[in-house]
Amino acid sequence: MTVIPNVLAPCKRKPATDIFYHDVVQGLTAPQKYLDPKYFYDAAGDALFQQIMQCHEYYLTGCEMEILREQSAQIVQALQLYAGDFDVVELGAGDATKSVHLLQQLINNGVDYTYFPIDISANVITQLEKNLPAQVPGLQLHGLNGEYFHMLQQANKVTAKKKVLLFMGANIGNFSVSAARSFCQQLRQYMQPGDLLLTGFDLKKHPQVILNAYNDSAGITRAFNFNLLHRINRELYADFDTSKFEHFPTYDPVTGACKSYLISLENQQVHIGEDTTVNFAENESIYMEISQKYSLEETDQLAAYAGFRPVARFFDRKHWFTDCLWKCI
Repeated sequence: MTVIPNVLAPCKRKPATDIFYHDVVQGLTAPQKYLDPKYFYDAAGDALFQQIMQCHEYYLTGCEMEILREQSAQIVQALQLYAGDFDVVELGAGDATKSVHLLQQLINNGVDYTYFPIDISANVITQLEKNLPAQVPGLQLHGLNGEYFHMLQQANKVTAKKKVLLFMGANIGNFSVSAARSFCQQLRQYMQPGDLLLTGFDLKKHPQVILNAYNDSAGITRAFNFNLLHRINRELYADFDTSKFEHFPTYDPVTGACKSYLISLENQQVHIGEDTTVNFAENESIYMEISQKYSLEETDQLAAYAGFRPVARFFDRKHWFTDCLWKCI
């Protein structure tokens, strides 16, 4: 048995109605233990991820920034060629640090568009509405706070123009291949023929380069993973001892799956609130996250599977990363 119910832990009770509590207990009582990576991003997790993006081993941010900084003119030319008159919708806009180059180029080209950033964080949308128009004079912005698909429905109600959807930062890699297929199919249902999707893919390359990106020498990625255990301790009154776990990233160059685990270093018990005790065997793993890598052929296959036609690709100088432009068919 993985779970021993009704064993009192030396900590406070957390109601089972709490979504975070429910998701954590569900993950840690599954046959293959896992934690939902969306919970990485509390205040400490956000700060750590910003540090990860500055690590010299973590090449993804720099590669896509290079593409958008140096090729925005070519990207906008392609958008105008394939979509004509359109509005721009960004899924998971964050601080728009990279997409701002594209937004500015659209203004420079005289494109009459409205930018609809979508983010689950109300604070992110507030900050974008406050700061971005000053960075991009003349920008028309309509922030949408909520879940992707529901907010896409809202954007479609606001404007009847064609849409150019941005899904940047290799976020598609946060899904397994099968989940990415389902996500893209669902996304396609909220788009019309002629709409465009610009999405970033981290490409397959030397395995050590990829593995280093998720196992940086400064240990920031390790701290990022352990921070979720600290959050569970703090918010759910658990008693994880992080010294009894080890961060273990893996990369399979055949499948392109880069996965992160936390490995239990001994037989141990972890209490979550008063209601749940989780047994860990020595060397048992907690599956933390995936970062899927693709070949160019695999990106084309994904597009075709979900109802898109690839029309353009943009690469960094090393060809380590690509932003793919797909058209709804």
